[in-house]
Amino acid sequence: MSFQVSQYIPDPDEQEVETAPKVPPQPTSIQETGLNMSFLNDLVLKIIYFHGNITANQLQNETKLPFMNVLDKVLEFLKLEEFVDIIGSEGGGFSERSFQYVTTNRGRLKVQELLDRSQYASAAPVPLEQYLAMVRKQSLTDVVVDRPTIRQAFGHLVIGDRLLDRIGPSANSARSLFLYGPPGNGKTTIAEGISNLFSDDILIPYAIEIDGQIIKIFDPLNHKVVEEPVMEPVIEDTNNPFGVAAEVSSDYMPDRRWLVCKRPQVVVGGELILEQLELIFDPYSKVYEAPFQMKSNGGLFLIDDFGRQKCRPMDLLNRWIVPLEKRVDYLALQNGKKIAIPFDVLIVFSTNLSPKDLVDDAFLRRIRHKIEVPNPSPNEFREIFKRVANAKNIPYSDDGLRYLIQEHYMKTGRDLRACHPRDLCDQILDEAKYRGIPPAMNKELLDRACAAYFVRLS
Repeated sequence: MSFQVSQYIPDPDEQEVETAPKVPPQPTSIQETGLNMSFLNDLVLKIIYFHGNITANQLQNETKLPFMNVLDKVLEFLKLEEFVDIIGSEGGGFSERSFQYVTTNRGRLKVQELLDRSQYASAAPVPLEQYLAMVRKQSLTDVVVDRPTIRQAFGHLVIGDRLLDRIGPSANSARSLFLYGPPGNGKTTIAEGISNLFSDDILIPYAIEIDGQIIKIFDPLNHKVVEEPVMEPVIEDTNNPFGVAAEVSSDYMPDRRWLVCKRPQVVVGGELILEQLELIFDPYSKVYEAPFQMKSNGGLFLIDDFGRQKCRPMDLLNRWIVPLEKRVDYLALQNGKKIAIPFDVLIVFSTNLSPKDLVDDAFLRRIRHKIEVPNPSPNEFREIFKRVANAKNIPYSDDGLRYLIQEHYMKTGRDLRACHPRDLCDQILDEAKYRGIPPAMNKELLDRACAAYFVRLS
């Protein structure tokens, strides 16, 4: 049985030192960006237009591209084509990086044409091929979870060894898991605990490009940034009378189009619709948003409250047949072109409903692991109650718990649930605070807590 009392924080002395993934080196030429010159010209021109005026240093930060041999070439072309002009320099310096660029009348006309095709004006994307290679390189299947790791990670929960020994293999499968059982017993907590086992970092791009189309990948709601590669360092050249900035000599500078993030943990519930599992095209910006499973690559995708979505359960399940079997998902662009995206995801279906009412044998056969999370036993319920009471500074009482179970569970035929100790202790605190008395597991406060918490359904 599972119930979370407090957040698990490993002992630093017991942790292995983890190193951040190696960010690819920044491109040293336009060719190395994987993007063509025309695409970069259009991107930079739109950014200058939306900012009104902007320096080359600021362009570096916006596009995540280096100035030398990339942005300088783009700006040179835009100036030659009279799409942009220089109106001065920031701080009155003579460095090309401090020059302030604005769009000309000719440039503004060009921008209007570009915006009809795409309004994307943010970090430069990485090519689809580079993204696919990175997903394979940092595959979830490379993560190994052993018994000591499982027991340490779930040590803050009241959960039996038998259930733990089923959770471990499901995490190692990096495939699929079906969690079912009565509500309130910690299915979501277990899924989140599995996600926390994947504690290493991976690289996620801001966006990817395919045939000039943009698919946004990075999502601050679902991707936890650990590190953003810094901009290339610049120093002032003291030998130059104008103080022109020069590059710092370095064998390696990171490609800032990639972010170092924790492995994703994407959670959706009853609000999920089938359309959110396809590329989402914004007709206004002409930009795609990656579906949830694509944002989950390298991590966990939890479909909570499965069976309560607006679409039929079988329609939702049928959407996963090919990805679960082939580990590849096929997504379609607006022009009809289909792209194959790795399905490197541990997908977890969590439901309070009976499996026989949701799925058939054919689908269950495709789910690698099926785990029932049952109601806690009386001993497990006691241990949960003791931990919760101590955490909330309520003096624990075996006599009080015995009275609670006899009067409010056995006599009413009510099932024990792992969430009840937490909720009842909160009710006790509310009642005690209102009456100006110390919280306690006595008959009066327990009766009042149960009267406020439980509802008779028949």
